[in-house]
Amino acid sequence: MANRLSYSQSLYLRKHAENPINWQPWCDQALAAAKDENKPIFLSIGYSSCHWCTVMEGEAFSDMAIADYMNAHFLPIKVDREERPDLDSIYMQALQMMTGQGGWPLNVFLDPHDLTPFYGGTYFPLEPNYGRPGFLQVLQAIRRFYDTEESKLASVKSEILSGLQQSARLPASQNLGRALLQQGLDVSARILAPSGYGTSFPMIPYALVSLRGSRFEAEAAETESSVNSRRLCIQRGLDLALGGIYDQAAGGFHRYTVDPTWTVPHFEKMLYDNGQIVEYLAELWGAGVQEPAFERAIAGTVSWLKREMTAPEGYFYAAQDADSFVTPADSEPEEGAFYVWGYDELKALLSPAELTAMEEQFTVTATGNFEQRNVLQRRRPGPLSDQVEMALAKLFQARYGAPPEQLPQFPPAHNNEAAKTQAWAGRIPCVTDTKMIVAWNSLMISGLAKAAAILAKVEYLDLAATAADFILSHQWVEGRFHRLNYQGQVAVLAQSEDYALFIKALLDLHQARLAHPDWRSETNWLDQALKIQAEFDDWLWSIESGGYFNTARDASDSLLVRERNYQDNATPSANGAAIANLIRLFLLGAEPDYLNRAEQALQAFGTVMEKVPRACPSLFAALDWYLHPTLIRTTGDRLSPLLSQYLPTAVCRVESVLPSEAVGLVCQGLSCQEPAADEVQFNQQIENSQHRS
Repeated sequence: MANRLSYSQSLYLRKHAENPINWQPWCDQALAAAKDENKPIFLSIGYSSCHWCTVMEGEAFSDMAIADYMNAHFLPIKVDREERPDLDSIYMQALQMMTGQGGWPLNVFLDPHDLTPFYGGTYFPLEPNYGRPGFLQVLQAIRRFYDTEESKLASVKSEILSGLQQSARLPASQNLGRALLQQGLDVSARILAPSGYGTSFPMIPYALVSLRGSRFEAEAAETESSVNSRRLCIQRGLDLALGGIYDQAAGGFHRYTVDPTWTVPHFEKMLYDNGQIVEYLAELWGAGVQEPAFERAIAGTVSWLKREMTAPEGYFYAAQDADSFVTPADSEPEEGAFYVWGYDELKALLSPAELTAMEEQFTVTATGNFEQRNVLQRRRPGPLSDQVEMALAKLFQARYGAPPEQLPQFPPAHNNEAAKTQAWAGRIPCVTDTKMIVAWNSLMISGLAKAAAILAKVEYLDLAATAADFILSHQWVEGRFHRLNYQGQVAVLAQSEDYALFIKALLDLHQARLAHPDWRSETNWLDQALKIQAEFDDWLWSIESGGYFNTARDASDSLLVRERNYQDNATPSANGAAIANLIRLFLLGAEPDYLNRAEQALQAFGTVMEKVPRACPSLFAALDWYLHPTLIRTTGDRLSPLLSQYLPTAVCRVESVLPSEAVGLVCQGLSCQEPAADEVQFNQQIENSQHRS
């Protein structure tokens, strides 16, 4: 019999609906029942494309002995971290306090009376394995501890709760100078340096900040030992565009690679990664690194987005799984099956000349680089030959059942059963999580908008605008912004990352529109950004301390602490994006209150920036905006070439009336330069504005 998760809209929760464990969603009724029955809460948090979440669901969570014990002695609650990043943040921090590391699945045990965690871990095997106890042993030990060690339980809880509360109380700092910015820029650049071991993640928040730092390298080299940010940024772009992390045959970036050489990915594709990478590669292009592989990777990712990740209504789906079935008869999906190629398969699909060309351009061998099969990784940058592109088109057709030009859209497999039972012309695809997440859509909208302006691709702007218009039209219920949409069903009040990243996306659209003066839209992106900013300020701004809380004041009752997100992970921190937005709004609207609020927020996180700069690259991006805010005012015909350049702390505004014989005005914060009399002076003023101390 299915448990209560069968009624959930979340794909991740529904994957656990047939477990014998009596899972409940996080809700008032479940929390009250745990308290009334004095049952510790077993809180398990994950997401649909998480490989080890899937493994644990098929092992421990499907075992009858574990289910019987769990149901009798605990109140089990399942949470989709993509629905509730606020809960995930709190309990992930608690897990890191307890064990020194984190990850998903995130499994923690809570006292039912105050929701404080007292034990936790990630993946628990069914039987003792990997140096870990079996899950039933863990459950029995935890229940015994809860029942018999009252004083020790209280001590553990007190320590964890104190740590969480302390982390939420951030001492402010007035130090917002250039030295602090340089510290953050250097730390971010060093994080991009190759380690030679371990996994390789895109780390785009660090890459974007490092690219900002590259414009100061000449002066930094004269005064201190500094890393070569530009070289590291270019290499990160090459690793992404040439590596196995990029789906060379069909577009789109995988989550990360399991090696330091960017060869073998963990194969899930996340919308948030792809949006950020598109923005980063476009910014590199605007900064003068016009590598053909970057443009190809952007175009391929947009093709993947349109083909597989765009709903008929125009918004973008959340993610695609790493695993897929090889045949409908398989009981379990296989990681990477949709993407990799056996050498014999390549010989059968390609002509001898095409195979030779592929071996010359890609790391294709008879032995393969992933379980005797081949992940396609390019050997060098530059354009691919027509012969290689034709060979890749044949691989595309083998995978999808039709050539690229005949497959503008590819229907999603909504779950494993649909994947196995639907008749596919090519391979069985991975499951697609079709929910709409505002924050993740916003990252893709920003990426598309930046690429539209820098690469002069108006079709990218069309795609971004359609998604933004969907959010504007559908995500407000009773006057409140909401985070999720499940095929027309709106859910969960928006959190700080939804507000901050969507406002950024609207501002990016506003700027991209200036680069395409003939493009028409009925939406005033700047006006919409201002309206949403007012709602953001009303419900999530911290009046006492500055910065934005993760959740609205009327949606925080069941939270142990009310956090203000400042740490970047796979996505930018909400407050980093929000502070940069405030400065852009100040520049575009000349409202000093936005600048004052940005300053207060930066001061609120100043000590964090000083002591742990590696935790918060997006705050340093915001500090860069604060120290170098630039407004460029000129006529519409001059904006397209300006917006194709890398100007990291500048916004543009159309001026129909300029001072006599002037070509433009450059304003730096609260003051403006003299009107530029010619293009040379105008461009020099813009250049100086981005480098001033």
